[in-house]
Amino acid sequence: MHIVIMGCGRVGSSLARSLEERGHTTAVIDSNAEAFRRLGPTYGGLTVTGMGFDRDVLRQAGIERADAFAAVSSGDNSNIISARVARELFGVTNVVARIYDAGRAEVYERLGIPTVATVPWAADQVLRRLLPAGSEPQWRDPSGELRLDSVYAPFGWVGRSISELEEAADVRVAYVTRLGSGVVPTAAMAIQEGDYLSVFMRDDRAEAAHAVLTSGPDAGTEAH
Repeated sequence: MHIVIMGCGRVGSSLARSLEERGHTTAVIDSNAEAFRRLGPTYGGLTVTGMGFDRDVLRQAGIERADAFAAVSSGDNSNIISARVARELFGVTNVVARIYDAGRAEVYERLGIPTVATVPWAADQVLRRLLPAGSEPQWRDPSGELRLDSVYAPFGWVGRSISELEEAADVRVAYVTRLGSGVVPTAAMAIQEGDYLSVFMRDDRAEAAHAVLTSGPDAGTEAH
């Protein structure tokens, strides 16, 4: 994957290094060229000085071939504008924006921009949302047999119930993040577009579970 990151503070630089360690190519944008020092001498990706919502700057960073975009600068407005430009102008479907004002989270989610609050584990949370579903579990139990994955509700499951998804994919939905708020789901709860599902599954069945989650209800019978 090629991932463009706007903002080279602690979160942005940490995110860039983590992605590079996993074999992905990255480009980091920051208006202050001095900020790139945080990346360290071994960083092999692109660095572009400029504003993350500037089209030419984004093109220099490889936005036209990007698989994902993360806006993690220190400004909420810059982050959300950049994320919308990446998605709406350049067609990058996988975007995430860091926010400081949690009160704006619902507004951003309604615009279709996943957000991550500014907390100590922000870089880790952004990383998990950027990479393909199933590649980075959020948690594993000590035995290594169980894992917790977080995924955005695939289109095929929108309007279907939590119980249908659990039965088809052989998983258990622990909680749902909807419009910035955590919800403990009931079996009959309908999945909505934009829901962020935190799902327990067996590690040895993770690939099959994610296939069902991605493909939709009709794939459920194939997983068993």
